[in-house]
Amino acid sequence: MKIKLKNTFYIAGLVILISSCGSDEKPQQETTFYKRENVSTKQLELSIEASGIIEAISSVEIKSKASGEILFLGAEVGDLVEKGSILGQIDQRTPKNILDQAMSDLQASKVRLDNAKSQFDRGKELHANASISDKDFEDIQEGFAQAKSTLVRTEVSYENAKIALDDTIVRSPVQGTIISRPVEVGQVISSPTSAVGGGTILMTMADLSKVRVRALVDEIDVGKVSIGQVVSIKVAAYRDKEFFGVVSKIEPQAKIEQNVTTFPVLIDIDNDENLLLLGMNTDVVIEVLNKEVSLSTPTMSLRTRKDIYSAAGILNISKNTVDSFLVEIQEGENFNKFIVIKDSKDGPQLTWVKIGVSDLSNVEILSGLKEDDSIFILPSKSLFDYQKRFKERVQASFSFG
Repeated sequence: MKIKLKNTFYIAGLVILISSCGSDEKPQQETTFYKRENVSTKQLELSIEASGIIEAISSVEIKSKASGEILFLGAEVGDLVEKGSILGQIDQRTPKNILDQAMSDLQASKVRLDNAKSQFDRGKELHANASISDKDFEDIQEGFAQAKSTLVRTEVSYENAKIALDDTIVRSPVQGTIISRPVEVGQVISSPTSAVGGGTILMTMADLSKVRVRALVDEIDVGKVSIGQVVSIKVAAYRDKEFFGVVSKIEPQAKIEQNVTTFPVLIDIDNDENLLLLGMNTDVVIEVLNKEVSLSTPTMSLRTRKDIYSAAGILNISKNTVDSFLVEIQEGENFNKFIVIKDSKDGPQLTWVKIGVSDLSNVEILSGLKEDDSIFILPSKSLFDYQKRFKERVQASFSFG
């Protein structure tokens, strides 16, 4: 916006200068370096544009607790599976043999416990009649306790063997869509409980009914983004369709690439039609301002105490007048308090205004002006000096001959 306005002043000055230099009637015509505009009602709109990638909000890696050869895989990439569905089966021969052995050991432990209990009952009666020594009775008690302990161990081993056999069947822990399957039938895998590397991943699945965009927002704009803002999203595959999401998180860690600092903004989107696919590139528009204000003026009409002198000089406002105006320090200067020059019956007049929201081109006026006030829009001091030097060069060139 500033560049566009600068060009407007430049072209206007050039046209007037050439007209002045080429005319015999008014060779000393002055160039107008400003324009007037009335304070009015405006609709202020401001949005942030960013790019991002569609990703799953959460994904689950499916692994088998059992090691061995894959005999069956029940889903392929893209399949929607229900919770509890069979996704794979591992060779059951070794776990089944271990289970059979554990069952045999359990049965033997039960028989040994029965025998030990019978010996304990007889030993207890004999010891009461003093038919056996205390040492013999203590040995009988120890044998009975060991039999009970052995039974407990074999029961635990049997249960673990049953669990190991059940683990050869891999079931879906949640409802979702298979997004990757890096293994095939016949491949030998390792379990995460026994392998140092964490085991072999059979599949990765995610719930795609709701996806997320990770948009990279410039550090200059990230302060305007807040949780809960509605975001417009478009993808190349559906240029005529607009998707809407909600800002769910602003990550605190910046990303710096090629000296550009951005912050990831996470946007949740309902994907009931399953049109948005993982990895799609997106164009994101975050609306940060959409407000009708009763009083508005162009942003370029605002001045600070540092550059008001050059602006005042263009309108022939004396330095003493500016000095007197700037005696009192205003609270909020350069933050929400600025100087504008408005037109009046007595000529250009300096006044402080309090501003509100802005769309960069125009700004809301909260106090200091009223409707239909006419304000001056002037170039910056550097632009004014450049135009003045340019005018002098053009006049000098036309003075020859």
